[in-house]
Amino acid sequence: MLLGACSSLQPQVDAPAAVVSDSTKWEPDIVAFEQQDAVVRRMPGGIVFVGSSSIRLWESLHEDFPGVPIINRGFGGSRVRDSTWYADRIVIPYQPRAVVFYAGDNDLFEGRTPQQVRDDFEAFVDKVRASLPEVRIAFIAIKPSPSRVTLLPQVREANALVREYAKGVGGVDYLDVFLPMLDAQGHPRPELFVEDQLHLNRSGYAIWAGVVRPWLAGL
Repeated sequence: MLLGACSSLQPQVDAPAAVVSDSTKWEPDIVAFEQQDAVVRRMPGGIVFVGSSSIRLWESLHEDFPGVPIINRGFGGSRVRDSTWYADRIVIPYQPRAVVFYAGDNDLFEGRTPQQVRDDFEAFVDKVRASLPEVRIAFIAIKPSPSRVTLLPQVREANALVREYAKGVGGVDYLDVFLPMLDAQGHPRPELFVEDQLHLNRSGYAIWAGVVRPWLAGL
């Protein structure tokens, strides 16, 4: 009886829950994109910008790249794997000639490792290339945000891993916006960010445009 009583005091361990992708939480955003598609003409051969809030908030895209048929499919707070999850709905249907991708800082903030970020981006490339084998893909380097300065070592490592991966894959390129966003001491430049010190202001986007523009011109 004593043993039974003692065993009844042992902490209960819950059985592991079934793994379900949390990317589905972005479904309303994706449905909204698809509703836009119903009234906006698709643009085969265009350029899809996809990724997290830094893409979604790039309101000057069309003026930064005049004459370029751009489709903005950024959805705020998303991670690399979220764009992969929805690629067959917000990238592939447009039959773009190129994709400009940005995500990764949210991943690292949530605890993903630099290696996982690299692997997740590779999965994105593989999924898009399975349907669009000739599409060019550019990875915009993970930015150095002042509000997440403690993550800079992981950001540097993730960027280096993606850069090395891109070197070995034809038609995939790494666009370095990281270094231009640092000051002479190697610190993030706060003047490139809005008040939250996480998202870019017009000056920050001007740096991004200056890096992306030559890549687009070379397509």
